[in-house]
Amino acid sequence: MDILEVKGGSKLEGTVRSAGAKNAMTKLLVASLLSNKKCIFHNVPNIGDVEITVNLCKEIGSEVQWDRENGILEIITKELKTSYIPQRFSGANRIPILMLGALLGRTTEDVIIPTVGGDAIGVRSVDFHIASLQKLGATIEYREMRKEGAYLAHAHNGLFGNHIHLPYPSIGATENTILAGVRAQGHTTITNAATEPEIVDIILFLQKMGAHIQMDANRTIRIEGNTISNEVVHTVLTDRIEAASFGMAAIATKGRVFVERAQHAPMLTFLNHIRDIGGGFKVQDDGIEFFYDGPLKGGAHIETDVHPGFMTDWQQPFAVLLTQAEGASVIHETVYDNRFGYTKTLKEMGADIELFKECLGAKCCRYALQNYLHSVIVRGQTKLVGKEIAIPDLRAGFAYVMAALIAKGTSYISGAAFLDRGYEQLVPKLQKLGAEIQRIQTKPDTTPIKPIIPPVKIKANTLSGK
Repeated sequence: MDILEVKGGSKLEGTVRSAGAKNAMTKLLVASLLSNKKCIFHNVPNIGDVEITVNLCKEIGSEVQWDRENGILEIITKELKTSYIPQRFSGANRIPILMLGALLGRTTEDVIIPTVGGDAIGVRSVDFHIASLQKLGATIEYREMRKEGAYLAHAHNGLFGNHIHLPYPSIGATENTILAGVRAQGHTTITNAATEPEIVDIILFLQKMGAHIQMDANRTIRIEGNTISNEVVHTVLTDRIEAASFGMAAIATKGRVFVERAQHAPMLTFLNHIRDIGGGFKVQDDGIEFFYDGPLKGGAHIETDVHPGFMTDWQQPFAVLLTQAEGASVIHETVYDNRFGYTKTLKEMGADIELFKECLGAKCCRYALQNYLHSVIVRGQTKLVGKEIAIPDLRAGFAYVMAALIAKGTSYISGAAFLDRGYEQLVPKLQKLGAEIQRIQTKPDTTPIKPIIPPVKIKANTLSGK
């Protein structure tokens, strides 16, 4: 597994281009399976999760041409050669479970999907997914297969529209329900739906494809099913996580970086918090410039939430930024139950971070009184020192890189493949901005990245509702 060598102390200065959004592109590839027509995507990020999803699509019959250098990808799935997703994709990322909605809408044959994967940042219950698809007419059950779990599903008589109310505005459950709903007979209404910009991007793509789909007020999505018919050309929206990551790194290193293609509206909440702590930014037509604008001040109170709240994927590097702000700040994590594991390493680097089981926020979240360490107090300013670090997940990985950039001395960060999943050409981009960072190749490691996440065992129609 490759190692990143990072020497701290350099300011980041210059221009960097943000790539297409990982959390949109991977789902758009799945959405393309609903049609037998060609789909052409522009601004496609050359990252690991897209490659995994492309391979998954090829497995079931997609023909793909991917110009990685120019970010253009063509995909067409004239017919499904199988509706079985092999177990080797189990745990690779979260995409296989989203295949349920698309495949149930494309075929009446049995569908077999391996268990949910992704980073080990907390329980990823799929109960909401399963309950929604069952209400649309699918039969789904969990089985042990080859010592690992899989979901077996079918809709032999097709899918039928229904009213779906999500107990929590889950991004994945919303996406799965949309993908199934556009191929269902009749009208589907999703209430308490997630409304992230990446979901809007999927909806825009499906509308181009021919779907009759709209977003109403109060988190309501309405779909008139079975209207897919068109070829599509679609430009993927910019990755707001990557753009924010470079912005925070610029401010933390007391530098100045212009992030091309960074979009203002999807980053509204993030930019407000940057301004709250004294960070500088300037919105321009073709991107956002981030810069150090004097000493950072603490006192920030951040609660992660679904859109339009503060993204859970922003909080890890923001915690690093807060170690350089004078005074105490609070972060209350309400999306995942185990997203502060990365703070142990930051504390070893010198950060003053204290974890709490209580909801240190304006509201009690769903983890209140459940014994989860889901709030932290970060006290700054603190001097960080370099160390040997092992990356546990994608977003913690960038937080460690950012910490190493401002630390005294040299850090050696293993697990670079995690960063490859979501950041396009991260090392060359940081080098271009002046960072002293290099990737050291070690002996080849063919072991797949596969965090151990216990599957959610369910039986059809007997859901826990978590």
